[in-house]
Amino acid sequence: MGLSQALSTAMSGLRATQASLSLVSSNVANAETPGYVRKTLNQVTGTTGQYGSSVLITGVNRQLDEFLQTQLRTETSGAAYADVRSDFMANLQGVYGNPDSTGTIEDAYNKFLTALQGLSTSPESQSARIGVINAAQSMAQQLNATSQGIQTLRANAEAGISDSINSANNALQQIARLNVQLAANGGTTDASTAALLDQRDRYVTQLSQLMDIRTVTNSQNQVSVFTNSGVQLVGTEAATLSFNAQGTMTSNTLYNTDPTKSTVGTITITFPHGGTYDMVSTNSIRSGKIAAYLELRDNTLAQAQTQIDQFAAAMSSALSDKTTAGTAATAGAQSGFDLDLSGLQNGNTIHVSYKDNTTGLTHNLSIIRVDDPSVLPLSNTATVDPNDEVLGIDFSGGMSSVLSQLNGALGGTGLQFSNPSGSTLRVLDDGAANKADVTAASVTTTVSSLTSGNPQLPLFTDGGQALYTGAITSSGSQTTGLAARISVNTALIGDPSRMVVYSTNPQTPAGDTTRANLVLNQLSNASYSYSPQTGLGTTGAPFTGTLLNFAKQFISQQGESATAAKQLADGQDVVLNTLQTKMDSTSGVNMDEEMAHLLSLQNAYSANARVMSSIKQMYDALLQLT
Repeated sequence: MGLSQALSTAMSGLRATQASLSLVSSNVANAETPGYVRKTLNQVTGTTGQYGSSVLITGVNRQLDEFLQTQLRTETSGAAYADVRSDFMANLQGVYGNPDSTGTIEDAYNKFLTALQGLSTSPESQSARIGVINAAQSMAQQLNATSQGIQTLRANAEAGISDSINSANNALQQIARLNVQLAANGGTTDASTAALLDQRDRYVTQLSQLMDIRTVTNSQNQVSVFTNSGVQLVGTEAATLSFNAQGTMTSNTLYNTDPTKSTVGTITITFPHGGTYDMVSTNSIRSGKIAAYLELRDNTLAQAQTQIDQFAAAMSSALSDKTTAGTAATAGAQSGFDLDLSGLQNGNTIHVSYKDNTTGLTHNLSIIRVDDPSVLPLSNTATVDPNDEVLGIDFSGGMSSVLSQLNGALGGTGLQFSNPSGSTLRVLDDGAANKADVTAASVTTTVSSLTSGNPQLPLFTDGGQALYTGAITSSGSQTTGLAARISVNTALIGDPSRMVVYSTNPQTPAGDTTRANLVLNQLSNASYSYSPQTGLGTTGAPFTGTLLNFAKQFISQQGESATAAKQLADGQDVVLNTLQTKMDSTSGVNMDEEMAHLLSLQNAYSANARVMSSIKQMYDALLQLT
């Protein structure tokens, strides 16, 4: 080997050592930088002559385990989803409160029952009457406050979606920008390229916190990001996400796959070269913070609202609904019942049972009064009875229209409807034809007067004026949001004696316990069915029980859900932290290793410098001989 070849070899060693020293210093400086990946030098042997070889630098290597990185991003999405849900469920549990403490639905209801027991014992006591009114007001206010708390959480979820969309758009724009810069480097990986890759990976990880994603990298170091459902978010250009936040959230602000009926914000993606896509109705985002916020806003919290709305509706109707059996009626060979519809209001129900003599089956009809024909036809889910057949009838056109609709819908069954006089509805079988027999008929109406002569009373009202009748209109069911609007009848507040006096002609005695006993029995002992939309029971087997049973059940369910959400979040965090620790051990900076490497480089640098020094001495000796 000639001296020049030896000098070239030593110089290549010095250059490689200097480059390695630069990377070691960068590794040490960024040891605590989030997302930084340890860098090493790629070196290969190069030929410098017949008898020697030098070292060549071919690029910078990032000590990255891509499979582990993919797992980490998946678990990052899952952990973000679980953490958001856990936080919200804990807050929802706070809205309901501890069942054993004051200021809860259960506590207010128990105090209401206690006040009613006092009234039942001393109906003539003015203080007992006022006590019931005060307890009822506390009950209504507790439902109002709970509803407000739920809607505040839904508003927070809506705000969380908006903030997340802004963060996602920023990450997408940055990924696209870095993709362009990386393509300009031609796919080579030097120190500057490696730094760009670190930056891009940090933005991809940020995006994985917001939604579930997968990535595809090409030969130019460019990454394309997709949702797990297959929607491309970014390549060399970024798509844009938009969210039309609706502001104030109320019980009636609900998501619907039909955009004309949806009253909450939806997420739309606009692709770089045109075209849009609704990412909510297509379930395109399935994990991460955004998916959690959507699930909470549209399902979990909406169901919590449904639970207290159902409770408010059942409590109201339990006290004001009166069911009157039909009176027997005949017309020749036909037989059936006459029903007095004078008190029937929008949402009230006519019940008719008949036996189909051809099949031997008994059918239970629930004929619901509807004053808004745009909601027709009604589905069988309009009531919670799994065994009835629901028929909505438009009453806005008068009795003749009602008869036409009933006979048109049910004429084939053998039933015949008529109006013999006034507000009487007559339902008869087909007589000699013996196709069907009417076995029972009744009508359930809402008592609207405090002194109607009936012990039932409208103790609670909807918004201070309207009665709760279960009305169904184009704006939805009256049940929706009732917990936010329920209040005590102002006429009762003005005259507490009506808690006992239900008739003025003749006058109900001051010590009469009829009304007090009915109210107490309805609220403490009577059993009711509740909609499966509450998350309890099913369509075929709805949850049935007293109002207190129902309250305890859904409050307990929320507590269990909060505990389960916390356990899931804790489990996800353990998995994420384990993967992050593993990632740090393989791709992060280990200070001990870097220091050991630094000492090795120092020795190599000294050795190469010593070789160059020796070559210089040889050159000097040669020059002296000439």
